[in-house]
This record gives sequence, structure tokens and C-alpha cells, in this order.
Amino acid sequence: MRTSPKGISLIKSFEGLRLKSYQDSVGVWTIGYGATRGIGPGMTITNEQAERMLMNDIARFEPELDKLAKVPLNQNQWDALMCFVYNLGAANLGSSTLLKLLNAKDYTGAAEQFPRWNKAGGQVLAGLTKRRAAERAMFLGAA
Repeated sequence: MRTSPKGISLIKSFEGLRLKSYQDSVGVWTIGYGATRGIGPGMTITNEQAERMLMNDIARFEPELDKLAKVPLNQNQWDALMCFVYNLGAANLGSSTLLKLLNAKDYTGAAEQFPRWNKAGGQVLAGLTKRRAAERAMFLGAA
């Protein structure tokens, strides 16, 4: 399965676009739409580079999500999970109760796990609370 334009828009809406590198809420150097690989202080990119980095990261995460999810997913579920993985990484999904419930075909139970992932550095962040609510809504087909 591939991430749809709706899923890409969800990622973009929460990541935002920054053309100059910055440190995120836990000190990770970030640029573009939340890209972190190989990013350091003082880096700048163009809109086109940010778009390419986003699509490269999505292409890197899609096979990882495909391996983790052992049950059929509809497009909304895939897109919501991709937004989650884009933000937190496949390893976090891989070790989560969300994935355990999903792979047990407890789609409702899995959806209820999204809001639990609203902390960074041990602190609840309003932006993550909003993001998880939007991912949950999309997963349930409400977005």
C-alpha cells in the first residue's frame, strides 16, 4: 500500500515546513517536513528539497509499516499509521500495544492507543495531543 495525498497532507500539516535546520522539542536537529537524518546546525534547503526529503522518508517507511501490519488496512488506516510512523519511527510502532491490538484485528482498540503517544521528553505536548487525535480520527475513517 502507498501513502495517499490525504496522508501526505496530514503529515505536512503537523510537521510544518522549515527551510532552516532547528532543534525539535527534544533537541533533535530537524529540517523541511520533519526530516532528521543527517541534519545539523546551520543547514538550509529549498521547498523542492523539502518535498523530496519528505517523499524519500515516506518511501523508506512504507515497507517498514507494510512488514509490521499483519492485517488488512484501508487507506485511512494506512495513512494514519504512516503519519504515526513518520513522527515516531517504525520501532516505536513495532513495540507498541497499538500494533499488538491492530494485528489481533482489534481495530477499535488500536485506535484508542493513538492518544497515549502525546509526550516528548516525558512532557505532554499540545501539538502531539492534536496530532494523535487527528491520526485516530483518520484511522477510524472520520477524517
